[in-house]
Amino acid sequence: MATQDLQFQVTRNENAKSAEERAAILENPGFGQAFTDHMVDICWSERGGWHRPRVQPYGPIQLDPAAAVLHYAQEIFEGLKAYRHADGSIWTFRPDQNAARMQRSAKRLALPELPTEYFLDSLTQLVAVDGDWVPTAPETSLYLRPFMFAKEAFLGVRPAKKVNYYLIASPAGAYFHGGVTPVSIWLSTHYTRAGHGGMGQAKTGGNYAASLVAQQEAYEHGCAQVLFLDAQQGEYLEELGGMNVVLVTRDNRLITPDSDSILEGITLDSVLQLGRDRGYTVEQRPVSITEWREGVASGEIVEAFACGTAAVITPISEIKADDFDIVMPEVAERVSMSLRDELTGIQYGRVEDRHGWLYRLDA
Repeated sequence: MATQDLQFQVTRNENAKSAEERAAILENPGFGQAFTDHMVDICWSERGGWHRPRVQPYGPIQLDPAAAVLHYAQEIFEGLKAYRHADGSIWTFRPDQNAARMQRSAKRLALPELPTEYFLDSLTQLVAVDGDWVPTAPETSLYLRPFMFAKEAFLGVRPAKKVNYYLIASPAGAYFHGGVTPVSIWLSTHYTRAGHGGMGQAKTGGNYAASLVAQQEAYEHGCAQVLFLDAQQGEYLEELGGMNVVLVTRDNRLITPDSDSILEGITLDSVLQLGRDRGYTVEQRPVSITEWREGVASGEIVEAFACGTAAVITPISEIKADDFDIVMPEVAERVSMSLRDELTGIQYGRVEDRHGWLYRLDA
């Protein structure tokens, strides 16, 4: 379906941070704590379609108390990063896949699907005014957060007829200070993240809200993340609170759970492709917690890791549960870390992009 060109109106922030203030933030940005000076706003209505695209000063969004999102949680979001390469250029990684996933999420939440061209244009428009916010230090980036929600004021239960798409950005420091270290994961047996036929494959806030109590439980057990099992049998692996999981076998297989209630990970897909490039066999299929336990005990499963946009790849050292633990073996050279080095090397322009995954934002 053809799309018409969007003509963005750009309103500069008169209270933008000074170069000195911005430099102080970029020196230690953390994650999701500071935000750039501008944001993108595109309106949608049932009658008018996508219209009134704007780049405007970052600031509060005015909502009617009856806005549908506040009552029925009709909202979705995405997450990707902008990377500064050695020559100063700014790139992002597979944004077409984020656009496609956002369209799938929109369809599941009965929201309008933002065309890929509009999604990509919003990224370049924001970077055009806030490009100085992309940091230069190693392992840093500008985190891009597109999101969409039902803005129509009404209390009837139906899809909203007025929706807004926004894009904000936040400088992100190195996710791991002092290097990447293996983490402990809590196995949730009391809570599930999503069920068959639910919203598990959509990137919507409700899924993350459902994970928070289990994540809190993980912290109480000294774990960094929580792993969910399927809602039907409580036996098959789903995903972590915000990351996918991969098992590595001694005969060079990468195994990751397959389910209609797991969010399709772009980082995961990229990691699996890099594994195939190296000759690994990739298996995406149902994986039980029993298979993991028995595989570690027999020496068949030698490594496990989590992957996602924020942390990229994180090795897993152990799984803790109410009545058992799975302790991963010590390995001299981790496949996960080698894959992480290759993937981040592509993202930052240090390694050849054989698959055409990079997309320039400042051209």
